[in-house]
Amino acid sequence: MAEFRLPKNSTVKKGKYFKADDGATNVRKYNIYRWNEEDGENPRIDTYEVDMDKCGPMVLDGLIKIKNEIDPTLTFRRSCREGVCGSCAMNIAGTNTLACTKDNDEIKGDINIYPLPHMEVVKDLVTDLTHFYAQYSSIKPWMQTVSPTPSGAERLQSPEDRAKLDGLYECVLCASCSTSCPSYWWNSEKYLGPAVLLQAYRWLIDSRDEATGERLDDLEDPFRLYRCHTIMNCTNTCPKGLNPAKAIAEIKKMMVERQG
Repeated sequence: MAEFRLPKNSTVKKGKYFKADDGATNVRKYNIYRWNEEDGENPRIDTYEVDMDKCGPMVLDGLIKIKNEIDPTLTFRRSCREGVCGSCAMNIAGTNTLACTKDNDEIKGDINIYPLPHMEVVKDLVTDLTHFYAQYSSIKPWMQTVSPTPSGAERLQSPEDRAKLDGLYECVLCASCSTSCPSYWWNSEKYLGPAVLLQAYRWLIDSRDEATGERLDDLEDPFRLYRCHTIMNCTNTCPKGLNPAKAIAEIKKMMVERQG
């Protein structure tokens, strides 16, 4: 019988345990993935007891408290703390989401935190998003026009056309949806993934953009668009409540309609 094992250095080990201060009565455990390429050690899960009576309500509040008061070596990204920058995306309690908008009270039991899945880890909870951003750049996420700009005026659109962008422009490129997509896990070198395709659709339906044909030509590929199998993980996990799966379906519809 064939026997398959993970490489030795991929085994996640039990790490350090940090107890809360004496007298703390409202304690939650944060189990956090730790890895540092420079020390040559296997990944580990460190456990931190956090006094919730002295901590803010969000998971990010707990992470900041741990870094500031318990273990300054813990590494993670964060910026706005309001769900608009996408920096603090990570896997929390089994779901990709933003730590700044995830309430501790929504989680039962220990709070388990890992980096975004199927991404190369830089350190601890920080993943390498270089390829993800390169894919975003490849769709040319800016308005393209050939007609002259109206003299002394903006390019206007009707309220109805503007409303078509709702549910698209709010994407913060956190990569939670793309890293929850099995098709992206296995084909990320060629498949653009739900986040980038949602952004592509945002420009395809912008009435002011004049490069619709070129944009569709660029997506007409067995992998860039059509690796989507409508699994819906992307829509289920989006911390902004957006629907990347619907956007992808609409792009496919546009492909069919232009053939007719």
